[in-house]
Amino acid sequence: MLIKQISIFVENKPGRLSNITNILKQNDIDIRALSIADTKDFGILRLIVNDPDKACNVLKGAECTVTITDVLAVGISDEPGGLSVVMNTLYNNAISVEYMYAFVSKSEDIAYVILRVADNQRAADVLTSAGIK
Repeated sequence: MLIKQISIFVENKPGRLSNITNILKQNDIDIRALSIADTKDFGILRLIVNDPDKACNVLKGAECTVTITDVLAVGISDEPGGLSVVMNTLYNNAISVEYMYAFVSKSEDIAYVILRVADNQRAADVLTSAGIK
């Protein structure tokens, strides 16, 4: 399934993550999944939220640098080897993964992974054809 992810440029300074999460809280925006990649001076905070357009607007209003990107949310069996099925399917179809991260599901038998690939629609079609949600 294609979903929207927001990416926020975050200076590597005390309080920046606190400020961002407070802005989201004050605007009733629920974080469903997150990932942060950092360097010495800055990080990129990637979020899946309940209202990405609103999150983008309120964060931009607070002078944050924010972008919205389409990513894939993939449901996999929550068992050993579940992720390897997805990775093998993508590899066998010459689809490279730029980055990925997982998030907790309320279902006990399904795990979810967020994937960023060059061609989301092609990857979604390949995974769907292989019986992967």
